[in-house]
Amino acid sequence: MANFDGSADSPFVNQILHDRYQIQAMLGRKPGRQTFLALDLQNQLPVVIKLLLFSPDSTWEDLKLFEREAETLKALGHPAIPQYLDFFEVEIEFGKGFALVQSYIEARSLQQWTQDGCRFGEAELTAITKDLLDILEYLHRLQPPVIHRDIKPSNVLLKNRSGNGPGEVYLIDFGSVQTAAHGGTVTVVGTYGYMPSEQFGGRSLPASDLYGVGMTLTYLATGQHPADLPEDDLHVGFDHLTTLSRPFISWIEWLTNPSLAKRPATAQDARLHLLKPRQEPKATSTVQKLFLGTTTCPSSSSISLKATQTTLQLRVPLNQILYTFSGVNDNLLLWTCLALALITFAMFFIDFLFTLFLMLLTWFLPFLPILIILAFQGSSPRKVLDVFLMNVRGSFNHTSANIEFPKKKIGQSLLLSTG
Repeated sequence: MANFDGSADSPFVNQILHDRYQIQAMLGRKPGRQTFLALDLQNQLPVVIKLLLFSPDSTWEDLKLFEREAETLKALGHPAIPQYLDFFEVEIEFGKGFALVQSYIEARSLQQWTQDGCRFGEAELTAITKDLLDILEYLHRLQPPVIHRDIKPSNVLLKNRSGNGPGEVYLIDFGSVQTAAHGGTVTVVGTYGYMPSEQFGGRSLPASDLYGVGMTLTYLATGQHPADLPEDDLHVGFDHLTTLSRPFISWIEWLTNPSLAKRPATAQDARLHLLKPRQEPKATSTVQKLFLGTTTCPSSSSISLKATQTTLQLRVPLNQILYTFSGVNDNLLLWTCLALALITFAMFFIDFLFTLFLMLLTWFLPFLPILIILAFQGSSPRKVLDVFLMNVRGSFNHTSANIEFPKKKIGQSLLLSTG
């Protein structure tokens, strides 16, 4: 399907199929099938022939996918998708099988452009994305919807690229296509690094194709295969390898969210927010502003809060907390309560709760006998508390609590509450 750079050494070269199509070169190969550039002897036009030859390793699933690709192409009518031309049975010296003939598009894939050293700017990537989303919107709106299931750089062609624009975008290789009309067992197909987690379970939706779009953009922006990029909770990290704007990076991260429910549901929705970026949640409370790093503690506060890219780091001097309980520093009370509010958020996590319980138990046990004696002596609750605080201050006068919160674990509870 790309420009002529295939192998002319294949034993199929010069073979004539169906008394009409002369094979000229191999364009690609997959398990169970091969793709060739051929010449239509009736009109002298180049065509692409996909050949499925049966072997001892062949399965009915191979034939089902091949026939589905032919049926799908025959039903489609989009200028950016190869045109169905012919489908027939073959019997040659190399075996028996079926052949699918489709129109030839003289263009190079995004993968070829990138491997040859091409780097796309944000304007070009945006234009390519818009055209690709237009194609997917057409496919997904069909009845039944057509899910490509293998969106990746080698399956997206770019024709007539110049300094004035990215060129024309085409989507090829419908060998993994799925439609809602086909029930029964769903085959797991796709390409690792470009297929979302739900596809590994045999489930595919329009949002699955959008994931492939996002990963394709990640590859174009970084020049690296998505599977080679660092991951954190299945989120691929690439922003440090690109000069794309923050809104565009956020949009790509939206498409590649590992959670199906958190991706755009349709290509139309994705395109709408590509042209008009989504509004990020605004911080309305002091805690949320601290989380986002849009506000700081006053200079008089000894509590320090630092927001990094992945964590929220809180340092609380324990002696100041104890003085606060005695009512010494009213200004510190506000920020201490704020710090305790953050700690309360973290307490939703069992591991933190257990650690905090052990810390409190360790602090309290040495003073338990003193408190019991004072209580039996009839001391007032106020006096018991004063004695406790006095002893604790002496033990922890130079101690501080350093707590680190993973942003991804508390971010949703903290930020999504803004509406």
